[in-house]
Parts: sequence; structure tokens; C-alpha cells
Amino acid sequence: MELICPIDQRCSHQIAALLRPPSPPIVQEYFDQLISKRKCQGIKVKQNGDLGKGVFAETDFEEEQLIFKDEMLVGVQHPSNKIDCLVCSYCFKFIGSIEKQIGRKLYLKTIGIGNSSRNGCQSNSSDDEEDNHYVQNHHSSENGASSSSGSTIPLPMMAVESLMNGELALPYSNKFPLPSVVSCLGGCEEAFYCSKSCAEADWESSLCLLCTGEKSESCSRKALLKFIQHANETNDIFLLAAKAISFTILRYRKLKASHMSEQEKPASSILGTDLSLLLEAWKPISIGHKRRWWDCIALLDDIDASDEATFRREIQELAFTSLQLLKEAIFDKECELLFSLEIYGHIIGMFELNNLDLVVASPVEDYFLYIDDLPYPEKKEAEKITQPYLDALGEDYSNCCQGTAFFPLQSCMNHSCCPNAKAFKREEDRDGQATIIALRPICNGEEVTISYIDEDLSFEERQALLADYGFRCRCPRCLDEER
Repeated sequence: MELICPIDQRCSHQIAALLRPPSPPIVQEYFDQLISKRKCQGIKVKQNGDLGKGVFAETDFEEEQLIFKDEMLVGVQHPSNKIDCLVCSYCFKFIGSIEKQIGRKLYLKTIGIGNSSRNGCQSNSSDDEEDNHYVQNHHSSENGASSSSGSTIPLPMMAVESLMNGELALPYSNKFPLPSVVSCLGGCEEAFYCSKSCAEADWESSLCLLCTGEKSESCSRKALLKFIQHANETNDIFLLAAKAISFTILRYRKLKASHMSEQEKPASSILGTDLSLLLEAWKPISIGHKRRWWDCIALLDDIDASDEATFRREIQELAFTSLQLLKEAIFDKECELLFSLEIYGHIIGMFELNNLDLVVASPVEDYFLYIDDLPYPEKKEAEKITQPYLDALGEDYSNCCQGTAFFPLQSCMNHSCCPNAKAFKREEDRDGQATIIALRPICNGEEVTISYIDEDLSFEERQALLADYGFRCRCPRCLDEER
């Protein structure tokens, strides 16, 4: 049975206009302005023949030198990671305190909120009644800080709550200060921030439509919760797509209000969609390379080639279900094109082809490593307090913030099996920005490339993986190995 989306049928020409790749001059202008705004000196995005766009050096870079940092357009923390890491929902810096990070993680695990069942970030649980649960998770670590090798050390809930609520201070934790927690402007218990500016920026860019709090501007908070639950249970790439659609709707509204203001007419006096304004609002998304998600997603290892058509059909149906839930939650008649299955599929496909892992190192790991490196007398004294918490955390003590995001500049970087750069977080990189570092000296005018895959694989394995991205690699290494 064929999936039928009424918006696709009714608005096929307008949808085609949205999906039509922008002209090279428009693309060039967009990235020139973006690079200038972000002060990414030394690089330029240019057309690169059959490969489309590429990032090129406009100065010489030394080995291990920072080439650029790229702010994400949209990003999400994996729902399963939210139990381990309390981070800013906009810039993804760790927030609160070392004590809150540890206490919160142990508390949520103790009351049974584990990685498999956790849907979204919960509110602070300091007001919950104390109980007699014990935290008894115990592992030993071969590297860095380690838990004791004896029997499990139980932690009463009172000790966990005291840590989480700031009533207990761990030794030397003041050497790892974190920003205070700022609540969501909409009053939800799912988003937290490192500053008021991050809270406002997130609200204005997308969250006001996606917030589940009392001040949410969504059509239906109940429907929104259903959409979020479906995404958490199936694929959190839907959350990223929802952010992209919300981002575009809000940009459209601002552009229309500004346009009407210039003409001294209220925006409400003009009915219907202004396609030119929607195209402008859509521009940051239009720049990314796209294919339908169900066409470009890699075939799972346990799916036989003879079942590929069925698999891709099921992926399309999954996207359609997600779209219907999102449409009920945040539909905007003037932006109805964004709720077509064709547009939704291409947005998700863009993330499938261009996403970069979002990773931020945990200060909790740094804290325990610091304790482990103290001189003996200080270390022994500190561990009288810290060791039970490390034992309770086990190997989870070092868990970092993990998610996925779309980075405009990074998405322009082409692949090479012998790349001259890599995405790599340095010690000082403590937020969600993508950081691109030179692997070797790069000359002025040379294209900056990264590897999309593990370049240590064999030629055949590399080409098979890259086929999922829709191309066959012709880098110098592959040409040499093919010969």
C-alpha cells in the first residue's frame, strides 16, 4: 500500500522549489557571510567540481593547529545519555557542579531510571522523599581513577541526595567549577542551561514550539509529548528534524513580521504563504546535501539484500508516523510545506549524510583523575570521601556527553581516506562545537578533508561503507590501492 501525504500531492511544485539546490552564487554568499560572522579566519567554502562544495585553506596550517570551530545549526543530546550528563541544552557545556553531576546520576539510577527507560532530561529530584535504596554498582577500572577491589560499598540515598542538593561538598571540587543551572523559559523539566543567554537563544531559535512546559507555543503539548516519546523509542534523529522545522517556522515568522513592518502593514493582514520568505527562512537547511532518508540510510547488517525494499519501506513508514505526530504538535498552515513527507524525509536524510557526533568530555572524569594524581597524604584523605562515590559510579564515572548535530561548515568538508584534518576535541574544548584540527601541514589553497569512516579498513571495506554516502572514493590512496 502506497503512503499518501496530502501536502505532497497538493503542493508538489512548491516542495520542488524548496528542495531545489541553491545556485552556486547564493551558496557562496551564504558561506562567506557565515565564515565572516564566526570569524573563521583562514578557510573558504568553494565549489569543487563533481564533489560539490569543499573547504579550502586560505593560509598555511601547521600539524595539530586548529583550523576552525563550527557552531551547530541544530543538535540533540542522546536521550539515553541524559541520565549520565547534565548539560546546557543549547551549547552542551556541563552545568551545576561536580557534586550535582555525580549525585544526580546516582539518584536517577537508584530510583530505576536507566539508559533503557529514560525519556528526556528529568527535573532536579531534590524534593523527592528519602528512601532506603542503596547504590551498589561497583566496577574496577584498568586506566585512570579506579574503584576499590573489595566488596560493593553501599551508599544510602541520604548520602546521594546530600551530594546532589549541594549539602555535601567533595574535596577539591572547587577546582572544577561549572556554570549554575538555569531553567527553561517555558517551565518544562526537560531543558536546562548554563546561562540566561543560552536559554533565550534556544527558546527563540526552536524551543518555544518544542517545549513541553506551561509556556509552550506548540499546538498541543499532549501531542508533542507523544512525538518525543516516539522519537526516544525509535530514533532520536526525529528530534533533530523537529528542531530544523521549528527553526525554519520561527525564521519565517520573523522575516514576515519584518517584511510587513517595512510596508507598514500588520503581518496578520497578509494571508497565505509567502514562498519567497519561506525559501529565505529555509536557506540554512537548503544548503546541506540531501537525499530521502529511506533511500540513503545504510542497510542494517542483519537485513538480507532480498529484503532491502521491505526495509526501506518500513523506514519510510516510521518517518511518516513521526511526521504525523509532529504535525499534530506544531503545525503552521503558512509553513505547511515543511510538513510534507518529502521535505521531512529529505531533512532526516540530510542529517543521516552530514551529521557529526556531538561529544563533550566530562569534568567528573577530570575530577576523579585529579584525586588519583594527588600526593599520597592528600590522596588518602580525599579518597575517604570520594572512593565510595567512585565505587558506586563504576565505569560510568567517565561517561561524556554524547549526541548528534548538524554543523554547516563541517558538512561541506569532503572525504579522503588519507585526510589532512580530523574532528578532535582538545582539552580546552568544553562545549558542543565541532573542532577541526590539522593532521599534517596544510598549504594555502589546499582542500581540507576529513575521513567519514575508519581509514584503517581495507580498500574494499572502505568503498562499501562510503557507498552508503552515495559516492565511490577517488582519493590518491584509493586510486593507488585500486591499481
